[in-house]
Amino acid sequence: MKENERLISLDAFRGFTIASMIMVNNPGSWSHVYAPLLHRPWNGITPTDLIFPFFIFIVGVSIALAYSKRMEAGLPKKEMFSKIFWRSVKIFAVGIFLALYPKFDFEHLRVAGVLQRIALVFLVCAILFLTTGWKKQAVVAGVILVLYWIVMVFIPTPGYDRPVLDPGVNMAAWIDSYLLPGRMWQKTWDPEGVLSTFPAIASGITGMLAGTLLVSTKSAEQKIIWLFTAGFLSSTAGVVWSWNFPLNKALWTSSFVLATSGLAAMTLAASLFLVDFLGFKKFAKPWVIFGSNAISVYVLAGLVGYFFYGTHFNGVSIKTMFMNLLTGIGAAPKFSSLLYALLYIGLLFIPAWLLYRKKIFIKL
Repeated sequence: MKENERLISLDAFRGFTIASMIMVNNPGSWSHVYAPLLHRPWNGITPTDLIFPFFIFIVGVSIALAYSKRMEAGLPKKEMFSKIFWRSVKIFAVGIFLALYPKFDFEHLRVAGVLQRIALVFLVCAILFLTTGWKKQAVVAGVILVLYWIVMVFIPTPGYDRPVLDPGVNMAAWIDSYLLPGRMWQKTWDPEGVLSTFPAIASGITGMLAGTLLVSTKSAEQKIIWLFTAGFLSSTAGVVWSWNFPLNKALWTSSFVLATSGLAAMTLAASLFLVDFLGFKKFAKPWVIFGSNAISVYVLAGLVGYFFYGTHFNGVSIKTMFMNLLTGIGAAPKFSSLLYALLYIGLLFIPAWLLYRKKIFIKL
């Protein structure tokens, strides 16, 4: 398995993940969405709840692949630290821009967000990768998960005589109410809050461990087997832990980290097997195109989306017109909503394809 081929597998995985993220974020109508394409209101997971932790896992894998090469090339760590810092700042700043767009209402700015969390996870994980080995990284991840579990499950929630894990009434929400600037997504809590970012960092570390395996001298078959086995064991451990600390994306619980990282590892193993081992590169090409400029496509989705729901003709948005047209000819509302999301992905594929064709890879 050659180095560039492994990157093709990873790009395909990344591209599928970012396309899925765009799909679930852009239905034709939030009132008509198939259940698997919605987040669970609280405990438990749906396929949609896997998307963000998968992407965080991929961030960790990418760190291991990219910085292993740079360290082998002998690049000065001071230079790498500087680039890591500024890249994190740029990703965070773009996240703030999307939060302000299109009204730029600074008074009600939500500082937390998807890109903001990605920026923080990238910053911490990249520095950790440059300063420690994989064993210490595994220990750090384990300590984070155990400490988070103790804080959330064993320390009484302020104002209560016992620990509480309800929406807006838990230790993470209480800490965020003091530390998280700006407004919170659900007024009393935010899924991308301060405290829950720590276990998200652990998700990134699990990706780095997978990436370290990929750059090792093991054979292609061994890498696939190790990834799948480790993923299965991690997912199983996550399910067992969920009996005490429920699977919960909003809280990014420790059990959620193990379960989703395990599933991500198995998915990456499947991508390696299908794309590299069996050679299904042609079928992976659309996802590779998306994955080559993943964050850029995600940002573009946020910018272009306003045109379809914010532009009105005779008081009706383009998105609503689409829904009215399909449902008017007898299409089921949920199917119409899904079709809109799929067509939106198809629209975004055009600029992604143009960038890929011209070999333009935008890195914030």
